[in-house]
Amino acid sequence: MPYALAPTRHAERVRGAVEGRLPAPNDSPRLVSSWQRSFERYQLDPGSVIGPRVLSAAELREIRDREEAFLRASGQCLTRLHETVRDADYCVMLTDAHGVTIDYRIDRERRNHFKHAGLYIGSCWSESEEGTCGIASVLTDLAPITVHKTDHFRAAFTTLTCSAAPIFAPGGELIGVLDASAVQSPDNRDSQRIVNQLVRQSATLIEDGYFLHRTSACWILFGHQNRNYVEAQPELLIAFDENGNVAAANRRARECIPGLDGPRHIDEIFDSSHVQLRDIGRIEAIAALRLRANGAMLYARIRAPLGRTGFPGAARASSPAVHGATPLRNARAEDTRDHGALGPFLRSADARVAENARIAQRVAGKRLPVLLLGETGAGKEVFARAIHDAGPRHNRPFVAVNCGALPESLIESELFGYAPGAFTGARRHGSRGKIAMADGGTLFLDEIGDMPLALQTRLLRVLAEGEVLPLGGETPTHVDLEVICATHRDLTQMAASGTFREDLYYRLCGAVLTLPPLRERHDIAGLIESVFAEEAQAAGRPLVLDTDLAARLAAFAWPGNLRQLRNAMRYACAVCDTVRVEARHLSSDLAAQLAATGNPGSAPIRNPADNHSDERSRIIAALTAHRWRPNAAAAALGISRATLYRRIAKLGIVGPHRA
Repeated sequence: MPYALAPTRHAERVRGAVEGRLPAPNDSPRLVSSWQRSFERYQLDPGSVIGPRVLSAAELREIRDREEAFLRASGQCLTRLHETVRDADYCVMLTDAHGVTIDYRIDRERRNHFKHAGLYIGSCWSESEEGTCGIASVLTDLAPITVHKTDHFRAAFTTLTCSAAPIFAPGGELIGVLDASAVQSPDNRDSQRIVNQLVRQSATLIEDGYFLHRTSACWILFGHQNRNYVEAQPELLIAFDENGNVAAANRRARECIPGLDGPRHIDEIFDSSHVQLRDIGRIEAIAALRLRANGAMLYARIRAPLGRTGFPGAARASSPAVHGATPLRNARAEDTRDHGALGPFLRSADARVAENARIAQRVAGKRLPVLLLGETGAGKEVFARAIHDAGPRHNRPFVAVNCGALPESLIESELFGYAPGAFTGARRHGSRGKIAMADGGTLFLDEIGDMPLALQTRLLRVLAEGEVLPLGGETPTHVDLEVICATHRDLTQMAASGTFREDLYYRLCGAVLTLPPLRERHDIAGLIESVFAEEAQAAGRPLVLDTDLAARLAAFAWPGNLRQLRNAMRYACAVCDTVRVEARHLSSDLAAQLAATGNPGSAPIRNPADNHSDERSRIIAALTAHRWRPNAAAAALGISRATLYRRIAKLGIVGPHRA
């Protein structure tokens, strides 16, 4: 791990600054506070040269699955930012709201160099683990920052320069951090001003893209003070429902227009007496609107709702294929209108899934807690979101909390929030907490069986009295919630053994729905086909799934359920170099599992890293059968003519007329 100062010298500088004996870093109160917390609260060693903690592949995969919509909304912006700064030897990283790097862009030839410096996917950058750094500072203060070289708390990172900015969800809660880092840079921190600005602009673009995805079922107002920029670069985004109630607004709109943080009607914001806003959307015109708050003029375009499909490819986990339904392109439009978000589930070929959807349709919006049971990866969060979207609160927040993913020391403040100054290191303005953020909408508590007993008591009070008391607060806040919980555990057994509160269990089990595991689904063959079709479309190439492989996949046990299936299809479509996806395109671990199960009548699956003898034999056989005519042989092999020529050269195949 490279470092600019000797670890002992850096450690002494940090201790001296914390104790007031030496100058503070860059005269920045934020950095001083962070150094103090890192040293006193978290008791980190400033002389440490050990890199950050990196999650295992399985841990990272689980987090990325949860953040799939966020990843898809941000991918293009990450690529563009990296293309802008790559020549200056920067990498670009995206983290979730807990500082875990869930996506990144790095030059392939420089990957090992960045990895050695700790800049790698799966790395964890919370302040409690790594001390002062760009990502940790944004997570703590919710504001952009550049942490330059020896501004870092730990000696391991004193060669790095990091510019980071927060990304917020439509409800205002933090969902991630965008960071651009370099291993080597000039000592003058002013050299990072342009990079800092680029990161902030890119974070805003990601934020607005995610906003448009999450509010795709609403009317959207795109606004700008200059008429010429309404189409090209709108600054203000406001989402409102059919009745004109404001559902969400982007950060710039909340900054410019007073009162947008609370419930408002669109007519309370704009003087639109001369025009109906939705009429603007229907004719796709740009109109001049006057703000009631200050009389300022705003030019705006209105977009009609896009329905439940969102932007292309987003929220793939919520696709109808997850539950084996007929793809929407084959469903009648009136079916979609009649059934709403639960329509794909109601049309499922699996009777249990369809029955669950029928029950969910009846209880949605009836103030009845729903408990979803099922194995990991069975699609519980997808189903929970569909229940929310099918109910009367579909334009209100859907706030998901994974009780098993949060450390026990953080879950209380995450759920209930805290008052300003509630504890050392608390944010200056406090935090609302997930329960308060879900007010008016739906709170989804995933893995509720992993919630600590002490917090179960507090949650019971929220459900019983409809009030939440933040940590350090004195006055409870009223909340109006629909509650959906999910777990793979046996809560009845846990309640009997005393590891889960029995009274809380009976509060949560208003409607209990069990989602079947993939291996027990009667529609598994069609589901595999649908998921494959979606991933092939996302890959941007015409692909077909080998019929023998499809049969073997349908007979597989799928311990990771739908999540494992989607990852398997995504991997196969990504690495496939032919038109036909075959067993050799599966990941090595799945190939080994399939081979171990040994389906009767099927040939064993071989690892793609095996030798090329089989491939050479297949190509020679195809060429021989088609009299060495390349077009016909390539078609029979399911590859292009150019690919066939490359493989002939690679495998040293010589035609009979050249022998």
